[in-house]
Amino acid sequence: MKNQIQELRKIQGFSQEELAKRCSVTRQTINAIENNKYDPTLALAFKLSKNLNVKVDELFIFEEESK
Repeated sequence: MKNQIQELRKIQGFSQEELAKRCSVTRQTINAIENNKYDPTLALAFKLSKNLNVKVDELFIFEEESK
């Protein structure tokens, strides 16, 4: 699942480290999410959306997998 986290984080002026602290995760977790290597839990998705001041559905871009 692709996301807009890196773009929104930069607009807000947060480093990966600062966003990670605000969401109670590691910087590596934020990096992995931004690089589409890890899909966050629903709870973390809500924390990210709250800290980036957007709705959850504005953070993530759903792409159906081709069969």
